[in-house]
Amino acid sequence: MIKLHGMTLSNYYNKVKLVLLEKGVPFVEQEQRTRSKDEAVLAATPLGKIPYVTLEDGRTLCESQVIADYLEAAFPQPPLVPRDPLAAAKVRELIAFMELYLELVARELYAEAFFGGKVGDETKSSVRERLARNIPAFKRLARFAPYVAGSEFTLADAAAYATLPTVAQATKAVLGEDLLAAAGIDWKAHLKLLGERPAVQRVNADRKRDLEAMAAAKAKGD
Repeated sequence: MIKLHGMTLSNYYNKVKLVLLEKGVPFVEQEQRTRSKDEAVLAATPLGKIPYVTLEDGRTLCESQVIADYLEAAFPQPPLVPRDPLAAAKVRELIAFMELYLELVARELYAEAFFGGKVGDETKSSVRERLARNIPAFKRLARFAPYVAGSEFTLADAAAYATLPTVAQATKAVLGEDLLAAAGIDWKAHLKLLGERPAVQRVNADRKRDLEAMAAAKAKGD
């Protein structure tokens, strides 16, 4: 059985978990924090990042999109990428835009948005400028009809689940404005649509459970 390593507080961990659930692939979860120095972990994920997976034969894969693409190839039913080569490429084009040009840029705000740190004014200005260019570019590609790539749930929706709310929350918290919503991207409606899917409900429930447990442990001083 596939083993998924990471933690439910990681948006990219939840992206892979969502793909596994949507495909009905049996798996078990193994809690693993990021930036581990353990040699066994580094052998699987050399930068100590999460998520990563251990396959049934003991081999490993890291990087969420690499894992998602592997799952699509190894477990083709139900398909989460169109059969047509160009349509499949368009799904992956959307994923690249969301992860490279939206989430990776907004990530520079996360220290302040989510972890109690501070981000300098120069960084804030740079992030705002880049997202002001990148978000409209993504909007040109995205269809939201009703899913990101069209009428069917695809890997692009798993990526959107992992990236769009985080980008919106970070820009709102640090820049004072949800830049996605300001550009006319109704990510909340998309998230609500995804929330009707049992796999998304499971991911959300597990994340909520672990957030509550972490808050309880913190309150007790553990």
